[in-house]
Amino acid sequence: MFNKMNKTSMLTVSTILALTLSACSSGGGNTTNSPKGTNETSPQSTNAAVNEGTSDAPKVKLNYWTEDRHDLAYIQEVVQRFNETNKNNIEVEVKGLSENYNQSVDIAFSSKQAPDIIRTTPSNFIPFVKKGYLEPLNGYMNAEMDAKFGGALIDKSNMMDGQIYSLPNYGYSSRLIYNVDLFEKAGIAGPPTTLDEMVETAKKLTEAGQDTGAYGFAINFKGADNSFEKAPRSIAELSGVGGYGYDFKTGKYDFSGFADIMTAFKQMKDDGSMLPGVEAMDIDPLRAQFAEGKIGMYLSISAETNVYLEQFPAKINWAAALPPTINGEIKGVAGYWKTGPWLSISSQTKHKEEAWQFLDYMYSDEVLQKYYEGGYGLSLLPDIIAKSKTPEVPGIEGFLPTENDGIWPISPKVTVDGTDFSNLFIKYTISGGDLDKMIEDVNARYNVALDKARASGDVTTEAMPDFDAKSMQGMLTK
Repeated sequence: MFNKMNKTSMLTVSTILALTLSACSSGGGNTTNSPKGTNETSPQSTNAAVNEGTSDAPKVKLNYWTEDRHDLAYIQEVVQRFNETNKNNIEVEVKGLSENYNQSVDIAFSSKQAPDIIRTTPSNFIPFVKKGYLEPLNGYMNAEMDAKFGGALIDKSNMMDGQIYSLPNYGYSSRLIYNVDLFEKAGIAGPPTTLDEMVETAKKLTEAGQDTGAYGFAINFKGADNSFEKAPRSIAELSGVGGYGYDFKTGKYDFSGFADIMTAFKQMKDDGSMLPGVEAMDIDPLRAQFAEGKIGMYLSISAETNVYLEQFPAKINWAAALPPTINGEIKGVAGYWKTGPWLSISSQTKHKEEAWQFLDYMYSDEVLQKYYEGGYGLSLLPDIIAKSKTPEVPGIEGFLPTENDGIWPISPKVTVDGTDFSNLFIKYTISGGDLDKMIEDVNARYNVALDKARASGDVTTEAMPDFDAKSMQGMLTK
């Protein structure tokens, strides 16, 4: 790890770690955790004086690290409430680390100074489990929590090898976001529901926007992974195609399901329906142009509501709808983005029972309902949604979970030789080429990488012959 970090990154991480640890009096020390992968009974509280009912017990101080910034004010508010109301003399300090978060956690664990509570994400969950950073939660959970969270647990997202390491809270729904004013100007009744309609709609919007410099469609191609996950992936998954090219039925990669999708994107580019400069465009410049009324449609996630409320106040009327499908038939679900894990307990903490008491509070209905109602993220728990008020965020209506939203299984991660699929398909959209040969090539390279990963034990995902993407419909609603 250290060899891969440049000097600036090392200095930044080290400085963050030193400042963080100097401000905290607990959370590290020698490990007392159970053997990795066991499911033993939860340990007793280390605050013995509190257990004995005395009032002079020292506080148990826990460190809670998170990389999230969008909800930090709310998290600090609920942590303060916990500190003021818990009866067991536990005090939690929350630290927001927006840069080099994963590296900071790595350094903290290597120096035996890890935080007690860790925000885990889809990108770091598997690496953190494999490194032994996370405490299994199975032994702490009771029947009520099993019933509350059991239906939302995803293998390799919340759990591995039968052990639960983090419970879910929220995710972001995937949508087509559109300029209502430009649609009305073009005389278009509503958002497209098929690829053909999307291409035709983009052309009409561009024609209608000529006098104001508006174009029908845009995508942030500068960030290949980001743009691909928000746009082609959402169309594929609602159409029943694995969004990362992995076919769960066969256990092989097959990118042929993207042929029609990428052809439609290239057609919009060739038609002149895409905003000029998308090749080097990042997401924030795209959002700024949309807020100014220069873009008719793009695909993104439910986080956009706060963007147009606070970061780029929209000067237009806009709305969100389900992404189009390949041919109008919904064969799957629109996959949520950045979903799955949320909070975990460090395997190194000396205060596992106190850390669990804090997690029990953070995963309470009260905290989760206000998180959802505050618009910080869409709850993954149908019961929480049913009990909560609709978030008071302008534009949120089009992003709320429907029976056609869901959480796809986790696709295996492989290291492939050559250009990855997202950059390859973006290259096709911009420059053209033989798409069939590209798909044949990328299928071969990804399946070679998959075979190697399975042989080495890095990937354990196997074929699921009975997998049906349509069976996920309704999983987020009651």
